[in-house]
Amino acid sequence: MNRRTTSVAVLVTLLLSAAAVACNVPVFRFALERWQADVCEVVIFHDSGLKPDDEAFVTDLEKSSLAKGGTSNLTVMRQDVHGEMTPDTERLWQSIQSTEKPELPFAVARAAKGKDKVVNHWRGKLTQLREAGLLTSPVREELVRRLQNGDAVVWLLIKSPNEELTAKARAVLKQQCEKLPNELELPEGIGLPGSELYSEVPLLLQFSVLEVDSTDLKESYLVKQLTGFQSEAVTAGQPLIVPVFGRGRALEVIPGSDLSAELIHDLTEFLCGACSCQVKEQNPGFDLLLTTNWNTALFGDDAELPPAAPTVGNGQKKSPELVPIPNGRKK
Repeated sequence: MNRRTTSVAVLVTLLLSAAAVACNVPVFRFALERWQADVCEVVIFHDSGLKPDDEAFVTDLEKSSLAKGGTSNLTVMRQDVHGEMTPDTERLWQSIQSTEKPELPFAVARAAKGKDKVVNHWRGKLTQLREAGLLTSPVREELVRRLQNGDAVVWLLIKSPNEELTAKARAVLKQQCEKLPNELELPEGIGLPGSELYSEVPLLLQFSVLEVDSTDLKESYLVKQLTGFQSEAVTAGQPLIVPVFGRGRALEVIPGSDLSAELIHDLTEFLCGACSCQVKEQNPGFDLLLTTNWNTALFGDDAELPPAAPTVGNGQKKSPELVPIPNGRKK
């Protein structure tokens, strides 16, 4: 395997060069308390309205969104294919028609990935979306529970049909999750002015592995979103590994063939180091669609929220652009 062009050292240097005011709160904890989850947009293309069952489903989706008082980082856009479209929506609809004959109503789910990028990560008939577990699933419920209880990083392992490759990835992940709490240290100065903690979630160097069955229909939305970033690896029978932190932010989607103890160490060390770049969009990664009230879970119903982290605007882009995976340190 050729060495990737970007190392952890280069990645961190780039982040530091775009730094806001530095603080000593670990990246994973700053993200948990300060970074609001990016909104996943679901575009519903239809022809002059929806049938009653479809209308009820879409209405429920709208009610679940943060904008409507729900707890899902979701927004729903209805688009009549015969009506007026924004340039972006028109490009999206044309791209769909160029690759298939969509059966209306047709849905596309897309989400921000870093600065000025949007990834279209799910597309299909609205009936398929109803069956895909869009808003929640057993794995995502467990992921939320672990993050809210203090796990610094949860490593999602999307299992491959090749059990030998899956077992190899599982073994190195679990070994490192046990070793790293004894090898890494939290930054000094946590709690001092500029480095305050705002929730009562335990501040722990605690890591875990959460396995995902790629054939589980309840997890089909999550699986389709993540496997889309590494389709060649999936076709080759590789498992995928996704480090998740903060409020469900996936740092990267890593093929099992690229996984190593050094890579796990370096990525974990970055996430547990001082949060030098507080601007979320200038950090790598993307947010998963989750259903939970983060502020209530972290701070209580009436508690004062921490100051919002600085943000920059998001643009849109049709296709994914992946952050190169570092190989880890040279021995």
